[in-house]
Amino acid sequence: MTENDPADEIAQIEERLEALAEAAERCRKIIMASKAAIAGGIALLLVTMLGVFAAGQTAALGSIALVLGGIVSLGSNVSTLRQTTDAISAAEMLRSDLIGRIDLRVVADSPLKLN
Repeated sequence: MTENDPADEIAQIEERLEALAEAAERCRKIIMASKAAIAGGIALLLVTMLGVFAAGQTAALGSIALVLGGIVSLGSNVSTLRQTTDAISAAEMLRSDLIGRIDLRVVADSPLKLN
């Protein structure tokens, strides 16, 4: 096998695609958690503002921090997810190009010999 064997390159691309898919899934999970944190923070802030519980200023500040942290985490992971999906698309195009360059041989149909 040569140093630039397409099969080796395709295998490396497949490994990269698997790693990128795992990263994308992690981003999706963090995005969902960020959305939950934002919703929870807003709900806690509303409860605190309406005075349903005697939570006080600490709960209000905590809910604001939860909302802001969720927003930051959401924005960061949405951006990372976009970059990851772009990298996945590029790797899939490269893999498709390498597969297209492989010199495939046609295997002739031959009668089966049974012993």
